[in-house]
Amino acid sequence: MIGYRLFVLCLVVPLLGGVTGARAWAQTDDGTARAVSFVDALGKEAVATMADKTITRNERVNRFRNLFHRGFDIPSLAHFALGRYWPLATPAQQQEYVRQFDEMVVRSYASHFESYGGGTFRIAASRSDSEHDAFITTVVTPLAGPPVNVDWRVRQRDGRLGIIDVVIEGVSMSVSERQEFASVIQAKGGSIDAFLQALREKVATMVASSQ
Repeated sequence: MIGYRLFVLCLVVPLLGGVTGARAWAQTDDGTARAVSFVDALGKEAVATMADKTITRNERVNRFRNLFHRGFDIPSLAHFALGRYWPLATPAQQQEYVRQFDEMVVRSYASHFESYGGGTFRIAASRSDSEHDAFITTVVTPLAGPPVNVDWRVRQRDGRLGIIDVVIEGVSMSVSERQEFASVIQAKGGSIDAFLQALREKVATMVASSQ
């Protein structure tokens, strides 16, 4: 079973730099403003969705899933996380992996936003760091507990803004997952089937624990 570590390593590399179809990031105030508005709306909706106690938790997770899919490029994130093992998987294995990855990250993020307990979400800073990306720094202040710094890496691809990484308190989800998956596959002797079974078990455990 995967020893899941969502946030392990600081973001130190340009993530998903080779994604086909990435369009150069507009180095203008207008381009940054679009990214700020995009993240501001998405983050506030996520916090509000997971704080809504008038609906069941399953319904909150389902609504969060729709929100997550609007803001994130799940196939590209999944491809990056599998790294050099992606071309070693068959098309059927790739499809199964993306499905399981999707469910895992949705439930992980839903749990994090639920823990913020309906607190406040605000934009703290923004900057562009390459031709493709913008970083939006936000602060989430839970009803109970200290503020949490959350950085969102936004990429423009085919005219659409999408989040390619979230960094909580300096620690990246995307890089963490890539290292974790490589470690598991190596421990399984390079077997993609064994890795997928471990991933399915992890997802099943997450689903059961959220009931």
